[in-house]
Amino acid sequence: MHLIIRWVLNAAALMLVAYLYSGVQVSGFMPALIAALVLGLVNAIIRPILVILTLPVTVLTLGLFIFVINALLFWFVAELVPGFVVKGFMAALIGSIMFSVMTIITSWLVSGKKQ
Repeated sequence: MHLIIRWVLNAAALMLVAYLYSGVQVSGFMPALIAALVLGLVNAIIRPILVILTLPVTVLTLGLFIFVINALLFWFVAELVPGFVVKGFMAALIGSIMFSVMTIITSWLVSGKKQ
């Protein structure tokens, strides 16, 4: 049940990002649910591999390259999910940062502790 609540809250966060920032568009709640699911899977499976492969660059940039990885994965998911549109790399960067902040806040509110 906890997982479903997080999934719905992440979809709502994605809708809020689209509402607040014009570079990200979501055509409805169902595409937001699908995008939130795909984002979760991509972040669980592909992101760790990319982080390990790009570790030297991440170290050289003092961790800032993680933002690039997050933006590219956010943009990648937008290419996969119909109804979820990201208008370029800068939109993906800003959208991924906004989405990350919102999911951290909702996770904190749901669990009652910092993650």
